[in-house]
Amino acid sequence: MIYTVTFNPSLDYIVTVDDFRLGMTNRTTSELMLPGGKGINVSIVLSNLGIENTAFYFAAGFVGDEITRRVTESGIRAEAIPVGDGCSRINLKLKSIDGTEINGIGPGITDRHVEELLGKLDGLKEGDTLVLAGSIPSSMPSTIYSDIMQRLQGKGIRIVVDATRELLLNVLQFHPFLVKPNNHELGEIFDVELRTRVSVVPYAKKLQEQGAQNVIVSMAGEGAVLVAADGTVSMHEAPKGTLVNGVGAGDSMVAGFLAGWAEKADYEHAFRMGLAAGSASAFSEYLATKEEVRSVYDSIR
Repeated sequence: MIYTVTFNPSLDYIVTVDDFRLGMTNRTTSELMLPGGKGINVSIVLSNLGIENTAFYFAAGFVGDEITRRVTESGIRAEAIPVGDGCSRINLKLKSIDGTEINGIGPGITDRHVEELLGKLDGLKEGDTLVLAGSIPSSMPSTIYSDIMQRLQGKGIRIVVDATRELLLNVLQFHPFLVKPNNHELGEIFDVELRTRVSVVPYAKKLQEQGAQNVIVSMAGEGAVLVAADGTVSMHEAPKGTLVNGVGAGDSMVAGFLAGWAEKADYEHAFRMGLAAGSASAFSEYLATKEEVRSVYDSIR
């Protein structure tokens, strides 16, 4: 079974506003409301690809209830940890101005809520996969990723980490099965600028030297690179297509890789599935369907 953890989930309100003007009343020309958060995105794409999975997340207020309703509708087993105070985030994403977002804070997470999550994770068994993805609320300990991995050491659980800087670096000592920085995040870690697929390879190998088993580096229009545990390096340009919505493309890449690995336990196939899923989501209004992923997969040579 694959499990995902989203520490700060959201309801994403994605709108288009033609001719947006500051200080004026603006009206939307399109609206879309989706459950969000990196772990939840991974779960949705896995479900779309026919992979059974469970999503753990904290949920507060009416927004938390709506996130759970939508997650369940996606065919995912929802394991929400209720938070009595506050409200889960609503993130406003202005689609017509690329990259413009207003993200909420989210509820305060107490030690009791963290212990409830850890208790659920204690139920994972050998052969399970756990995906830890995204930012954490300011009320949570900054060591939560490494705390979880240390707690699960020796249980035979594959752990995937999609996080930035210290959250990522602190877990490498526990040998995660897969980490997925993008080229900008990888460059920030080593204080370099990485623009080409070839340039990321030595820095991905540095993450391996520090403990990661497999490293995928997503590079938007440049494609992606996989430095695998068996010593192989795979790289591919981005498949051809029209960018519609880049939100969740990196999360889709993680889901595609895991789905491909579950199918064949072959790195080249898993990488190709990851690249296909990430691209298919970028070409879609929402996260990619199985048919969309297979279509892009077949176009990759």
